[in-house]
Amino acid sequence: MSMYVALLRAVNVGGTGKLPMADLKRICIDAGFDLVETYIASGNVVFASTDTAAAVKSELERRLRDSTGKVIDVFVRTAAEMRTVLRANPFPKADLARTYAFFLGGKPPRDALINIRRQADEEMRVGKREIYVHYPSGMGQSKLVIPAAASGTARNMNTVAKLVEMSS
Repeated sequence: MSMYVALLRAVNVGGTGKLPMADLKRICIDAGFDLVETYIASGNVVFASTDTAAAVKSELERRLRDSTGKVIDVFVRTAAEMRTVLRANPFPKADLARTYAFFLGGKPPRDALINIRRQADEEMRVGKREIYVHYPSGMGQSKLVIPAAASGTARNMNTVAKLVEMSS
């Protein structure tokens, strides 16, 4: 049995994509996942399953669509992959609350950091299936546009650390 972290895109952010975490937990339990635990109301869930990451993603996306009537993108990482994301943070001395990993469905394109717009003081690095961004002035103040990250979902490194702890 493997431990997984599932990150839902655009759930409970800015009043869009409302999904109570109790509903997410129930959906995961109904899917047959074990040790289900959600973290904060932004679409983070940790669980165990005997299925592959691809099968978990497919099943969870299908059940979310059936339950909400909307397509909700899900990004699945194993516990080991989440530990790697945390360890690979290229900005280890930066404030973890202002450093984000944008989780993507696959490897970032080669031009991921070339086609950005409105960069101010932000720093960026490409990871294996993530784009890391440090927002010294805060993400809420930033006007940065990273087209390669638009279809992903972001979590700050404090959240990543907590999800690593929960999945260990």
